[in-house]
Amino acid sequence: MKFLGNRVTALPLAALAATLAFGAPQAGAQGLFDMLFGGGIRHDPQGEFPPPPKNKPKPKVPAGGGAKISSPSYYTYKADKLVRVDFSTLAATPQPATAQDAAFVPSVTGAAFRDAIAGLGDYELYAEPDIAKALIAYYSANPDFIWVTGTSPNSRAQDAVRVLGEAASYGLTPADYTVDVPAATSSATDDAAKVKELVRFEMALSARVLRYAHDAQNGRVEPNRMTGYYDFPAKPLDMAGVLKTLAHTQEVRTYLESRHPQNAEYQALRVELEALQASAENEIVVDPKLLLKPGETSPELPKLLTLISRNLDDEMGGTYGEMLSRLATSEVYVPELVPLIKAVQVKEGMKGDGVIGPRTVALLAGTSKADRLLKVQVALEELRWLPSDLGSPRVFINQPAFTASYIDNGEEKLKTRVVVGRVTNQTAFFYNQIKQVDFHPYWGVPQSIIVNEMLPRLRNDPGYLDRAGYEVTDSRGNRIPSSAVDWGAYGSNIPYSVRQQPSEANALGELKILFPNKHAIYMHDTPQKSFFKQDMRALSHGCVRLQDPRGMAAAVLGTSVDYVAEKLRHGHSTEDVTRKIPVYVAYFTAWPDMSGKVEYFNDVYDRDTRLKQALDATEAVRTPSI
Repeated sequence: MKFLGNRVTALPLAALAATLAFGAPQAGAQGLFDMLFGGGIRHDPQGEFPPPPKNKPKPKVPAGGGAKISSPSYYTYKADKLVRVDFSTLAATPQPATAQDAAFVPSVTGAAFRDAIAGLGDYELYAEPDIAKALIAYYSANPDFIWVTGTSPNSRAQDAVRVLGEAASYGLTPADYTVDVPAATSSATDDAAKVKELVRFEMALSARVLRYAHDAQNGRVEPNRMTGYYDFPAKPLDMAGVLKTLAHTQEVRTYLESRHPQNAEYQALRVELEALQASAENEIVVDPKLLLKPGETSPELPKLLTLISRNLDDEMGGTYGEMLSRLATSEVYVPELVPLIKAVQVKEGMKGDGVIGPRTVALLAGTSKADRLLKVQVALEELRWLPSDLGSPRVFINQPAFTASYIDNGEEKLKTRVVVGRVTNQTAFFYNQIKQVDFHPYWGVPQSIIVNEMLPRLRNDPGYLDRAGYEVTDSRGNRIPSSAVDWGAYGSNIPYSVRQQPSEANALGELKILFPNKHAIYMHDTPQKSFFKQDMRALSHGCVRLQDPRGMAAAVLGTSVDYVAEKLRHGHSTEDVTRKIPVYVAYFTAWPDMSGKVEYFNDVYDRDTRLKQALDATEAVRTPSI
């Protein structure tokens, strides 16, 4: 089950921030939750609870008391094995007209095709199982050539081969779609050999065209096989229908290119890919793991100073130009350089702390060409998992960028910082539709947090939920005091629900925005505002915390921030979102801004590496194919 929401604070925010700043170990959840739930702000419970039993013995932890609810896992990716296409059914007695496609009209080459089928008897063509099935289904119902006219490949075939050969411009691997094209002057010694060569070309090209159409629309990797964090609906492709369309059109290029996502982001990534493929590697390469504090020494520092000098604008040049020229070769991070580094960091949207770390290096030196190429190719693959038309309006959350945007009619109307799940409690990658805004919400504590983080404390202090403003209900919805529950009697199957009442200390803050999904992830406010000042904001249990929750709520409701403020003045309520607004809880380490400029981000969850492994596994299966 997915962790979600945030740690609920029962401490003043300043104390909580201090606790986090001094590195309270996440693994020691009980110590932190003792502070969060055991004291500080106290709430009177709503309604009358019966008093807890007196002299209740300390509960014993059962054998399953150490049980945990696990987060989703990553899997070793296994691509579909190729199968040999079984042409024996095509070579059998010709199908009666009633078994053929009703729209099929035999051409003058129809008879030649039926005669040519005999040449497939010992042909070893390997393809994905659904493609192999589609080939037989199509040609059984439409026994004629698509790609051959007379004794040579036709113009339709020439267009298809060209498109397949340009696969690299989409981040695909051209070798996956390679087909040997019969030469105009064939080396075949007789007519029978020529016919065999042509019919085998026909089948090979159809198989590779279908692979291309599938990869363009769906991607080469089935994302849900990679990890439980990915959740994408199927994108069905009628493969026999693809061949039928191609058999009746001369616009082969237009059709095949239309299988790719048709959005501006995909096109911007293609432009970036082309530029990267044509560019030279960075001539100044800085150690991407550099960590340099004032007073320390590193031979990497002069490289960074050179890069800063190249990009100085007039204002920065007037302030720091002379100093940069004087200290250009310094390997010591002297105090005089600290204001310069802070100014550069702030200009790039970072926290100006003066510490030169991997994020500062990435902003100043960029990532290597190979790394950027991989990020763009991965992003193109991931975009194929999404709808071709992303929709307008829409909400787009990009986890590696730690941002959420509301986009309408090609314009980014709102962009706000977000906090996403920690590496141990990752936010999933999926899309859905926004349904509702809750004002002053209750927080239904996930079972994973109850079991993994609250239960150790509850076994020793069963009444602390009562003191901290939580409601406990049984399976029938009846409220009971936390102190009356024998929490030590359960492992990971807790037959009670826990929710936090609306309050200033509520983990969800003043509102949440829901889009129902099996991961129980949503957007919400948070009392922990200090997290938004950090550059690395993978800090939650999995839900998406918004720096500007009122702005996002107003955007999705199609109203104003003043309206949202007025709703909040009237306490707990909900309001449905009546428009269709898709929300993408996405993960892209390369993503274009609204002007088309591609920005690069750290691979917070190491998912690019895992996708590269899945792509390699797919290539390993396809390599021996004919």
